[in-house]
Amino acid sequence: QVQLVESGGGLVQAGGSLRLSCAASGRTFSSYAMGWFRQAPGKEREFVAAIGRSGGSTSYADSVKGRFTISRDNAKNTVSLQMNSLKPEDTAVYYCAARVRLGVRGEYDYWGQGTQVTVSS
Repeated sequence: QVQLVESGGGLVQAGGSLRLSCAASGRTFSSYAMGWFRQAPGKEREFVAAIGRSGGSTSYADSVKGRFTISRDNAKNTVSLQMNSLKPEDTAVYYCAARVRLGVRGEYDYWGQGTQVTVSS
């Protein structure tokens, strides 16, 4: 089992940047694919980005491609999401998640509490 704690959310103007971080507990962090998801008010939770166990593979939602970058540091048990050129429609609660099974898409097994990102116009 793994516990996930997000940080780095906040209020930023459109066009600005934020870096989200997720710290994971446990010794087996490198055995999980990691993902970021978000949920805006009144909307379903949606996939944002994911990274494979070794960091060699990544996947992004079309809406964030070219603006967001996911990375991980297995020595520090952390995964990050660098968000640039932020838009008001990026406003949401962002969640870090861990996936036990192979691959980076599909169902995730463990979730953090979320961190709020608000982008003002």
